Amino acid sequence: MKKIIAIFTFLLTFSFMNAQDNFEVSTLRIGPFKVFMPKVDAEKIAGIKLSNSGGEKKNIVKYNGETIQIDLFDNYINEANPSVPSITYMTTTSKKFKTKSGIGVGSTRDDLINTYRSYANFSVRPDWDSNGKPIKDAGYFNLEDSQAGTLLSFKFVNNIVTEISVYLNEGC
Repeated sequence: MKKIIAIFTFLLTFSFMNAQDNFEVSTLRIGPFKVFMPKVDAEKIAGIKLSNSGGEKKNIVKYNGETIQIDLFDNYINEANPSVPSITYMTTTSKKFKTKSGIGVGSTRDDLINTYRSYANFSVRPDWDSNGKPIKDAGYFNLEDSQAGTLLSFKFVNNIVTEISVYLNEGC
């Protein structure tokens, strides 16, 4: 009986620890990482030094065993902080990260449309090859957050989400 209680206590403790993990995706975040998050704060969470990528080399970060790619650029935050290295782009192919509506890698294109058909600003567009031609059965479903100036993008191949990205919307 003591062994059963000990095992139950261990499992209960482990489940509470697991419940604290942040695998939420939104127009501003992937897990604990947020667009505009200063490099210093992102490094604390990542547990590694991050470098400004300039679009060339992405930082590969592990969060609870799941991979997130992060790009850092110098961004204007405010007059007191005119040039602060901060997160501008994140992407993941992990199935653990999901929106509050349960959409993530592995969801279908129909799931996206059914879930976000009433969203104020969404778009669906094809993916393109290096010759500028649309790729059959590949595209992007984008949710624009015009207030934050960000985009949540779901890449799909054969109507299945394969990648999630959150980034600054340069069109703002």
